[in-house]
Amino acid sequence: MTDHVPPQPPNSVRVVLELFRAEKRLDNVLLTALRAQKEDINLKNITRTGYKELFNSGKILIKGQRAKPSSAVAKGTTYVDVLR
Repeated sequence: MTDHVPPQPPNSVRVVLELFRAEKRLDNVLLTALRAQKEDINLKNITRTGYKELFNSGKILIKGQRAKPSSAVAKGTTYVDVLR
């Protein structure tokens, strides 16, 4: 069985979350992943205020839909796109 990989929006950074267990909140898991990635230095060094603003302005997407900080994340692979 192959995973369906959604198309990446233009002008975005894709973060792939590989989780071995479900997580209750996206914001905690995603912030850790952003700080570990090497593709975008601005996202790597983002402040908590800047991070919160990404959610408030709808620049964090899962499957093309606006994500909420309190969204649960399922076990397995999740593709998160951060619009620039």
